[in-house]
Amino acid sequence: MQNVIKEKCWPNGILLTIPPLLFNLIFASKLPAAFSPEIFDKDIPAIISSGENILRAFVFLFPLFMVLKMQSHRQKTGVVIYISGIAIYFTSWLLLIYAPDSSWNNSLAGFLAPAYTPFLWLLGISMFGDTLCINIPYKWWYYLIGAVIFLGFHISHVFIVFTQNL
Repeated sequence: MQNVIKEKCWPNGILLTIPPLLFNLIFASKLPAAFSPEIFDKDIPAIISSGENILRAFVFLFPLFMVLKMQSHRQKTGVVIYISGIAIYFTSWLLLIYAPDSSWNNSLAGFLAPAYTPFLWLLGISMFGDTLCINIPYKWWYYLIGAVIFLGFHISHVFIVFTQNL
């Protein structure tokens, strides 16, 4: 066990996944009808939904192994990007909820905003959590690669919903 664990795993990156998860839990039911599970998950190819779900698990669970420190310039920059990204992501949801009939929300860019804006807070997590508490070879951008592939599946899913419903 000593060879696997490199250092304490607390505080870890899972803390950074809590705000978007809580926000989703609280506000998902308030989104426009196209985002309801009955419509949102209808006729999505299995390759997209499977890839999205597998990589979603990676994106939200892998941060358990990321040690959060504020030592390097990259880590400090990551915190700023994370906070900015969370604010932009939350705003994209609030626009859909409180202005569902706006031209922005009925455009491709507006409808997809909650799918592509997570890039910023995921980039922030990857930069801030650039050290693992387990002894495996790791670079900060490894997590980012998994996150970008997840976002590719997620954006594809939301694009399909957009084309089917608007």
